[in-house]
Formats: sequence, C-alpha cells, structure tokens
Amino acid sequence: MDRRALFQLGLVAVSAPSLALAAGKAIFVTGAVGDGKTLNTKAIQAAIDEAAKTGATVALKPGVYLTGALFLKSGVTLRLDKGVTLRGSQNLADYPELPTRVAGIELTWPAALINVYRQKNVRIVGDGTIDGDGKVFWDSYWALRRKYDPKGLRWAADYDCKRPRLIQVFDSEQVELAGPRLRRAGFWTVHVCYSHDVHIADIEIRNNEGGRGPSTDGVDIDSSHDVLVERIDVTCNDDALCLKAGRDADGLRVARPTYNVVIRDCVVRDASAGITFGSETSGGFHDIKVSGLKVHHPTPVGILFKSAHTRGGAVSNIDIADLRLQDVFTVFRVNLNWNPTYSYAEIPAGMTDVPPYWKVMTQPVPPEKGRCRLSDVRVKDIKAIGAKTAFEVAAFPDLPLERFSFDNLDLDSQTGGRIANARDWRFTRTKVDTLDGKPPEVTASSGVTGL
Repeated sequence: MDRRALFQLGLVAVSAPSLALAAGKAIFVTGAVGDGKTLNTKAIQAAIDEAAKTGATVALKPGVYLTGALFLKSGVTLRLDKGVTLRGSQNLADYPELPTRVAGIELTWPAALINVYRQKNVRIVGDGTIDGDGKVFWDSYWALRRKYDPKGLRWAADYDCKRPRLIQVFDSEQVELAGPRLRRAGFWTVHVCYSHDVHIADIEIRNNEGGRGPSTDGVDIDSSHDVLVERIDVTCNDDALCLKAGRDADGLRVARPTYNVVIRDCVVRDASAGITFGSETSGGFHDIKVSGLKVHHPTPVGILFKSAHTRGGAVSNIDIADLRLQDVFTVFRVNLNWNPTYSYAEIPAGMTDVPPYWKVMTQPVPPEKGRCRLSDVRVKDIKAIGAKTAFEVAAFPDLPLERFSFDNLDLDSQTGGRIANARDWRFTRTKVDTLDGKPPEVTASSGVTGL
C-alpha cells in the first residue's frame, strides 16, 4: 500500500526503525553519577558514540543525571528506564550553538537537551524522565521582555533569548520517541523540523511545574512529513500540538510544507489551544488528519488557525474529527492577523548594530505573497460543553476561506460568535445551543448553508 493510500486510511507511512535497534546490545553508561549535581555530558555522550558503532542501546541505572546537550547517532536507541531522569543543565554554555530553525527562522542557536541532528534510525524510549529544569531560562526571557517591549522589540525576544528546547529532531528520518515523561522545557518541548518518518507516542508533557514557562509548546511539527503523533498528554503554556512551516520572507524562501501528518488520541489539559495550525504558515500545510482529541479548561481554544499578513502559505485538505472540548473559551477560531506585536518585525529607527537574523526577519513580503490561503477544511463529530463562543472567524474580503465543511457538531456555548469572509461553507447535522438562541453571525460571506 502506498503512502497516499495509508494516509487516506488515517495512517501515516512512517518507516519502522531498524530491528537492530531493539535487538542490539545494551551499553550502560559508565562513569556517570546520578546524584543530580555532577555534570555527566561527556560520559553519556561517550556511551552514545560507542553504541553507534554497533547499533546498540544506551541505558543508565536509576538516578538523576545532570547533563548538557546530547547528540544521538544513527542506529542508536536511548533507553530511559523507570527511575532514570536526565536533567538539563541550567548553564547555557552546555548547549553548543549550531545551525537550526527556531520559530520559523533559520539561524544559529543553542542545541536542545536531546538532539537527533541529521541522523537516521534513532529511538528514545522507556518510562524515565527528561527534565529541562527550565525555570532559569523562563526567567531570563521575562527579564529580556521587560527591556525589549518598551523599545518595540517584542518580536525579537523569542529569538534573542536563547533557550534550549528539550528534544530536537532536525533533518532526520526514521525516528521514534515513545514513553518518556517530559518536564519543564526551557523552550519548545519536542521540535520536529525538516524530518520525515517520525513516530511520537505515549509521552506525558508537564511544563507548568514551578511556574508557567513562556513558549513551552508541546509538540511542534515543522516543515516535515510522514509524521504520526498519538496518545500525547500535554500540559504547557503555549501551543500543545502545532503544525508549523516557516515565517515570512525566510519561510517563503525555504518553501518546505508540512504534510502527511496524523495526530490522534491526545489529551490537552492546559495550553493555548487544543490543535494549532500556524502561526508559521509560509511553507503551507496539506493532508493533515487530527482526531480523538480531548481538550480541557483552562485551554481557551479548541481548534485554532493563526497566521499574519506577512506569512503567506497555503493550507488545504485538513481533516479534524472526534474532538471533545470542555469549558474552552472558543471552539473554532481563524485569526490571520495574529499577535501583531510579535508577528510584524520592524527595527526601531536609529538601531544599526543588530543581529543578521533581525535583517532577515524584517525583509518585506509583497502583499500578494504575504496572505495565507485556507481552503478545503473538513470538521466533523465535535462536542463542546461550556464554551463561551462557538466561532471567531475572519480572513480577507478578497481572499475568503473556501470550502469548509462541518458535520455533526454539538456545541453548547454562550454565544454563536461570528463568521466573516467565508465562501462555500456547508453545515450539516449542526447544533449550536446558545443562551440567546441565536446562531453565529455570518457577514461578508457567500454560500454558507446549513446553520
């Protein structure tokens, strides 16, 4: 069966890692001290490098192992057994800088705590814990924001404050992440970029311990394809499960879409949205299937599409089904002018000595390339209880949201909300139960039927 046929069945043609990974000899790290104080980066990395020679498994005895950035190699399994914790160093010098992509921009940035960087056939498995111990990086971010915001530099803070991600899968293939508990990421938790044939399953993400870390996304799938994400349990302080594909001029230059992605059977307990498309939409998304999500309060939005006037990209052939939303503020939101102080980069007058990526981020994008195009989105079997607003939707009068279909929606909300700039939207078997008995307001639209 080819990849397209698998996708239509709700599966993704994710190639299984080599059987040698599971059958290879286990190498227990020697010389590492699990006291939570001794820096063990060299000892663990040496074991990984040795395991790469034979495709072996690296394991540790129970303990808390302080470490800086680790780089997994092709053919290696990192097995974190119950009672094993990898705790990230709070010293940024322990995360060497390397070329990557961060929030839609290619630049040199600190490595993640765990890196699968230009490798093949890698597994991270087990019941252990990967703890970013990220509060020191959260605090540094807020300190920078206090300096930057009054200067009109809100957009630069996420890039200038170098915070390590927890797990980075970059330009790699045949990667599996299954089982570990992920805690307190300094920045994004799991970032899959320029990669394919990736399987992420059965992980618990808890980033709001000891505070609420800014931009601590759960799982970000970024300009990647043939990815399966399933049975993820997320508590974070930003996007829980997110599709990305580059930002503005740099993202349009790279022009790599995210496609053939299945996200299913996940629980979102606290985040900015249940499922998010964007705001980095420049490369576009297509052939995405999302199903079986449970989204709980205080998560404010169930389904979120977000972009900006300079992002561009096309989003199409999206299937969203079988969602259960409890006490979310908004069930379905489309915002193509999202967070202007972050989305639109402008170097203040008089500033000349700036990082090269500031100049990249402020490259103008022609209006005809800057607007995101959304079409062919199919939503079905959605039940929402205790929502405040059913729809908050707007795009552009001359570039409407085309061919959305909604089937079997049962929405309990205070108000119906508003749908603007829609063309050929079809509702079937849809109930929007509002306090005032009024359906969603439809304006500046055509061909909206069934509400």
